[in-house]
Amino acid sequence: MRVLHVDAGREWRGGQNQVRLLLRELARDHAIDACLVSNRTGELARRLAQTVPVIGARWSIGLDPRAWWTIRRTLQQFRPDFIHVHDSHALSLVRSTRTRVPLIAHRRVDFHVRPGSAWFSAHRIVAVSEAVGRILVADGIPPHRVTVIPDGIDAAEIRANAIPPMDIRGRLSLPPHTPLAVNAAALVGHKDQITLIRAAAEARALAPDLHWAIAGEGERHAALAAEIARRGLGDRVHLLGYITGIDSLIREADVFVMSSKEEGLGSVILHALALGRPVVSTAAGGIPEILGADALVPVGDAAALAHKVVATLSRPETISLPDRFTAKSMAQATLALYRRMVEAGGGG
Repeated sequence: MRVLHVDAGREWRGGQNQVRLLLRELARDHAIDACLVSNRTGELARRLAQTVPVIGARWSIGLDPRAWWTIRRTLQQFRPDFIHVHDSHALSLVRSTRTRVPLIAHRRVDFHVRPGSAWFSAHRIVAVSEAVGRILVADGIPPHRVTVIPDGIDAAEIRANAIPPMDIRGRLSLPPHTPLAVNAAALVGHKDQITLIRAAAEARALAPDLHWAIAGEGERHAALAAEIARRGLGDRVHLLGYITGIDSLIREADVFVMSSKEEGLGSVILHALALGRPVVSTAAGGIPEILGADALVPVGDAAALAHKVVATLSRPETISLPDRFTAKSMAQATLALYRRMVEAGGGG
């Protein structure tokens, strides 16, 4: 079974790591002959170079015509049975080649899809959560085209990546036992770190020694820095920028916090659970499919988030990582989807 995977791969985020894990697991099955087209200078291409054949494309903008030519040439040479795309830009470029090869599209966000968009051209859509699947169906995607396959992680790999320690408190010149809440996400609107900063302001009276560390970079950096300054939180809320050893940072947290207002699943929460960290989050998108109600607060409710974080510091509780959120389970479910499509005649 020949499967061509396509991912824009211009940034290294949770979605790119999911592609890496999926292809790594699928490479263990000799029934799959996989190939990846991705940005030739991207981190995804680098990390998968020893796992599957990687066709590097010049891919500096989302709908880069140079990437289109690479995809088209690879389709002619590789002659796949299926194409599996992992983001909207990859989907649009593959669709524009007018190929008749059955197309599988991975949907990792819980945003609505526009009528007539490229998502309606996919023979199957893999939704990373039931929440994402419900939105797709509500927006007009036929239910039989939607398959829910949760993201997965390699817990042993995550624990190994968390060594050696980062010593984030030392880097921030904080005493060794300073209470620390950590958020790790791109600094973009739907991750809603503004609510996190407002929660930090609310929590100051409740837990004066509590510090908040936000790891990530993105378009909202200046706005977040301004909000921190406006609220006088420069000594309590720390914008760390992009962190390469994110698992080491999460391991050093007293509580891991997510403030998203939209979230396909939240695979970074799985990392926190694998590292035995308590988690507090907004009930956005697919997050309630991972966490119980005791760990959740309403989206956008800074006061509730502050109180939940402070309560968790005094009564930390962790949950075990459910088996369905492993990389192996994700790959097995994906392979089962491929086989069902073969039995149905491809795109049937």
